[in-house]
Amino acid sequence: MTTVESRSSVAAVGERWARVDGRAKVRGELRYAADQPVRPCLDVAVHRSTRPHAKITAIDTSKALAAEGVVAVVTGEDLYAEFGDRLMTGPAFSDQPCLAHLKVRYVGEPIAAVIAHGAKQAREAAELIEVSYDELEPVHDVDKAVQGAPYVHDELKPSIVFGDLKHLRGIRDTNVNYEYNLRKGDPSSVSGTTVSYDFWCPPTHHVPIELPYAAAWCEGERLELMATTQTPSYVRQSLADLLDLPLNRVRVRTAPLGGSFGAKMYDRLEPLVAALAWTQKLPVKITATREEAFLLTTRHGCAVAGSMTADENGMIVASTSDVRYDTGAYADVGPRITAKSGLVAPGPYKVENVRVRSRCVYTNKPSAGPFRGFGVPQVTWAHESLADELARQLGEDPVEFRRRNMLREGDIAPVGTPMHSADFLGSMDAVTEAIEWGSPFVKQEGTLVRGRGVAVGVKAVLTPTISNAVVQLNQDGSASLLISTIDMGQGSDTIMAQIAAEVLCLGEGDVRVVQADTDVTPYDTITAGSRSTYHTGNAVRLAAENMRDKLVELAAERFGVEATDIKLTSDGLVSAQTQETVSVSELLHGHFGARGTTLTAEANFSTSWQPYDHENGLSPRVTEHWFAGAAAVQLTVDTATGRIHIEHLAVAGDVGRAINPAMVEQQLSGAAIMGIGHALFDQMVFDEGQIVNGTLLDYQLPSIKDMPDKLTPIIIESPHRTGPFGAKGVGETTIIPLAPAIANAVRDATGVRITTLPLTPERVLTALEEQS
Repeated sequence: MTTVESRSSVAAVGERWARVDGRAKVRGELRYAADQPVRPCLDVAVHRSTRPHAKITAIDTSKALAAEGVVAVVTGEDLYAEFGDRLMTGPAFSDQPCLAHLKVRYVGEPIAAVIAHGAKQAREAAELIEVSYDELEPVHDVDKAVQGAPYVHDELKPSIVFGDLKHLRGIRDTNVNYEYNLRKGDPSSVSGTTVSYDFWCPPTHHVPIELPYAAAWCEGERLELMATTQTPSYVRQSLADLLDLPLNRVRVRTAPLGGSFGAKMYDRLEPLVAALAWTQKLPVKITATREEAFLLTTRHGCAVAGSMTADENGMIVASTSDVRYDTGAYADVGPRITAKSGLVAPGPYKVENVRVRSRCVYTNKPSAGPFRGFGVPQVTWAHESLADELARQLGEDPVEFRRRNMLREGDIAPVGTPMHSADFLGSMDAVTEAIEWGSPFVKQEGTLVRGRGVAVGVKAVLTPTISNAVVQLNQDGSASLLISTIDMGQGSDTIMAQIAAEVLCLGEGDVRVVQADTDVTPYDTITAGSRSTYHTGNAVRLAAENMRDKLVELAAERFGVEATDIKLTSDGLVSAQTQETVSVSELLHGHFGARGTTLTAEANFSTSWQPYDHENGLSPRVTEHWFAGAAAVQLTVDTATGRIHIEHLAVAGDVGRAINPAMVEQQLSGAAIMGIGHALFDQMVFDEGQIVNGTLLDYQLPSIKDMPDKLTPIIIESPHRTGPFGAKGVGETTIIPLAPAIANAVRDATGVRITTLPLTPERVLTALEEQS
């Protein structure tokens, strides 16, 4: 023990700590899932359907079985004979088999799997499988699917996995698997200026750099799995249900992901490799090709028929939205997306008369699932285009019109939940100031016309969810943090380390996050929806505070003083009474009497909600917190070519408190750049259910030459009363308003309102020609 006169604390929260994985990524040393050491595995390839909707009448696998290197060929019928209805998985409805059973529901659906010594042999053998079909009438258009038969599924069975989906019920003879209705006031009873449009967002693909991968094998009576998944806890439960095993006989491990954006959630490749490994007693692995990745999941195509009405004072008095999400052949988590986006369809505005009808609709296309923004960008495309057009119809500045109608702290959102830590006004003011909204600019230069646009977005964080954390403090003063949040580029390992370090007065590099492993790391609902900083961050903060309390108790015992007399600092634990101090290392060594010992603390953080009324969709607590963000853009449109060029893009997001400002800025910028893709380029094109641009040769993405001349990310901090140090998430915030901000600038430049994404040169030219 030593006596000290002063103590300094280590700053962690609010600091621009370097990414813990940054050096390894730059040097190519980071091991992703497919790089992890696992048992040597045989390769799996699948034979895929060539029909969008058909009964399977026969499968001939004889040629594939005779092919060189082939060990086994397994069909959906084989697996159904083994597992029965347990073969059907899904986070909302148990509607999707890992290999088609009895019928196929989209072009590209897996029908049979080949296990072989090498990927090349497996793929070549899969091509030799012959399938006979009895074709059924398909349904490709979401609005035709809403009207009735043909039905993609005869009957639906809820999977009852998540708390917010436990109300789902079995249903048959419909393509609408879920409907959310929001009813407040009566829009038909008000009068004023009304604008109405039909909007369309096409299905898009996530295109993460890392391709989906899964490997599985048996260790005695246990199943082991390594996979690219954002949801290891969910996958463990799903596979335990499939194989009828207790959870302690299923182990799921993952690694840092090379991007995801929602593409690696829930059931992807994992049920197939698990079923094959378990039934064949063989170690197997599958890595999707880029073309196969396009078939695994998509972002929902979405049609919105919307209207917005303002009175003579320029106040929004009514808003209506008829939203139809194309969920493809399987529901995935479409019902959740349908509700969570439907409740914000009126936008971030004070509106007393609201009608929202949001439906999740089956079609014979690849399944759609989570995508950055969780369905909210699609409805924001509608409400921010409507708000902008309504302002212009009224002869008002779009910013001032929004300012007058915007929700503020304490206001009640149309869904019935109060607003807190959702600074829409501050976000909008920041981005419009950045692009000098009110300043004059040259409107036309030859064939180039110039315009400015703004849009504001609102999203509710997924509620209810659960996060757990374990802090293991080592005798030398370093710490290990056990959580099941997956770092997929968003920097969660760094953020969580900073939160723990702030509480425990540790320095940069002193806290290591253990990779997710269901045998080791505790339960976490999902890594998605920008929920981790708030939910897992709170669990980490609580676990670290529990650890701090343990250290304080040990120090109080050592010093012979009350615990209230002890303070933890960067130098150790200090007695205010005696000014004595002891380092953490000395304290633990003295307590345990040995070096290399550990002290452990844990915590749970769970959020609660009040389920919305299924008659009117209202809830006084539908979410734990709100996301608020805005985008403003100045751009040019070449009236000769239709090409859009962004001169300046400013984006802002209310993050509550920036745990790491550098990474917050990166998230704001990254989401905005992805939003540029959705606004100008991204779309999956189908011809009678067959994707025609499912390669990176055909699927157009923005390049470095398509980036804005200037991109300005702006952090807005409106601390959340229950966030870890006031923090909330940020990863989706600026993708939400991006497309309408660009379209509103195009409207300002050309006078043309375009309601279909993406804003390709061809679409812009067609709109200009129709205007003239």
